[in-house]
Amino acid sequence: MARIVACVVLVYLGVCCNILNADENHENHDNVSDAIQKPPYKSPEPSGFAYLADNFDSEERFKDTWILSEAKKDDIDEDIAQFDGIWSIEELKKHAHDGDLGLVLKSKARHAAVSTPLIKPFYFEDKPLIVQYEVNFQDGQECGGAYLKLLTLDDNYEDLKQFHDKTPYTIMFGPDKCGNDHKLHFIFRHKNPLNGTITEKHCKKPKDSLEDYYKDKFPHLYTLIIRPDSTYQIKVDHKVLNAGSLLDDFAPPVNPPLEIEDPNDQQPEDWDDREKIPDPLAIKPDDWDEDAPAQIVDEEDVMPEGWLEEEPPMIPNTASVKPDDWDVEMDGEWEPPEIPNPKCMDAPGCGPYKQSMKKNPRYKGKWLAPLVNNPNYKGKWKPKLIHNPDYFNDEHPFRMLPIAAVGFELWSMSPDIYFDNIIVTDDEKVAKQWADDSFEIKRVKIAVETESIWSRIARFTTDHPWMWVVYVLLLAIPTILLMYCCCLSEDKTDIDEEEEKSPLRLGDDILKNAEIENLRFPNPEFGDQELAAVEVKGAEKETGIEEIIESDDKVGKKNPEEIPQETICSCKCVISS
Repeated sequence: MARIVACVVLVYLGVCCNILNADENHENHDNVSDAIQKPPYKSPEPSGFAYLADNFDSEERFKDTWILSEAKKDDIDEDIAQFDGIWSIEELKKHAHDGDLGLVLKSKARHAAVSTPLIKPFYFEDKPLIVQYEVNFQDGQECGGAYLKLLTLDDNYEDLKQFHDKTPYTIMFGPDKCGNDHKLHFIFRHKNPLNGTITEKHCKKPKDSLEDYYKDKFPHLYTLIIRPDSTYQIKVDHKVLNAGSLLDDFAPPVNPPLEIEDPNDQQPEDWDDREKIPDPLAIKPDDWDEDAPAQIVDEEDVMPEGWLEEEPPMIPNTASVKPDDWDVEMDGEWEPPEIPNPKCMDAPGCGPYKQSMKKNPRYKGKWLAPLVNNPNYKGKWKPKLIHNPDYFNDEHPFRMLPIAAVGFELWSMSPDIYFDNIIVTDDEKVAKQWADDSFEIKRVKIAVETESIWSRIARFTTDHPWMWVVYVLLLAIPTILLMYCCCLSEDKTDIDEEEEKSPLRLGDDILKNAEIENLRFPNPEFGDQELAAVEVKGAEKETGIEEIIESDDKVGKKNPEEIPQETICSCKCVISS
């Protein structure tokens, strides 16, 4: 049985190895074919017009187009006010293509800012805005953001070397996390058409969990689409996580309410807003004692036997010595520290005994009249509504402030945040093709390199359906063997038990068969004499067997091992004769 199981296991291992080898050979063949047919990694190029498209594959281009901030933050310590975070152009730590580089924020717990101008300003008119870029938290994210800002076109902030946290922006978009708060920001700054004031509008939170994007250490593609009809979409890895309207899904809302509460309205003095009042007709019962204590001494509590009232629970430690540096004038008179009284160790307790307390059955507390409905109740007072003097109705919130530049202004507690393949365009097809030429190639490479053995077996089975026959056979053979072995062992056990229960029955059968043979085939050399002898011997046999049975009954049906040797020999003699 062990050999059969070992053979089945070896067959299983052989099949798995063949699958993996065949898969590897297939992959090697595909890799060779791809190496012949496909050129090495090529930096993506936009398939149409883009206000900004940067793959960060050239460190020289980065230095020429991106500007590091030299500003300082206001109202903060000088030590951390400087935007001195370190930026670098590097490959991914894992699953990198040769030549595929990205922008990496190397430093942590330091303010960092870098920005670049658009080819030309983007005006919110009749074309959508698409912003798309990759982020990879290579070391996870403890606390900090990886969002970008689309900076507002403003003559007072043209110098990007002074880019800081107060630089006006039109849109802020991207991931942000601190602790267990995972966010995907979409904030736009709206201009009041009446007075020109600017307020931030925050998008509603997506329903899907964002936690994996911060801890899986894989690149993810973040896409924001804002359309001229004031609708928006937020995607991660091409999956829509959030969508809605600029008018309905932001807080505070774009348009203020038509009516507001009158700030000058005051509640009348005779306005009674008490829904319930104490019953004025209620009278405190005569037996209600408000002064009764909540607990009283339990008179039934008796001092345990052996309680040492004269012994204090704590005594001075006679072994302690006053420190040499003890100053009486500064520290006072020295007294040895106290230790538990050793006499109290075996006693129920020491010192004056105090009876325990119990609840006072007469305690009822302060009496209060029951509450009844207030006959003068007028409801909850609210100030009257008046027309909102700041009301406006902006039906086209898409028409935001124009954009002139893109920048990262960040602070993070985790280093090595990787950014790549950023694009700002007004054509969704251009953004989609840009992702196909960059992010999708990267994602396929990662999927192949991180594929598990079971995934490879499943993929091989999908490519070769005949493997299902092999799987069925591999499951059927050990099942049949198991059933066969179980049934066979069961039958053998039954036979052994039956033989143990009737050891003499076999002897009876042998004796009867021997008699029949002698009667049917007598020896011709002997004649009638022999036949008579046989009859006599047959009678002797019967007498011997009867004796054996009787003796067995007297002993009490002994086991075969317990039958006397002489009895067994006599049986043998009878049978042989």
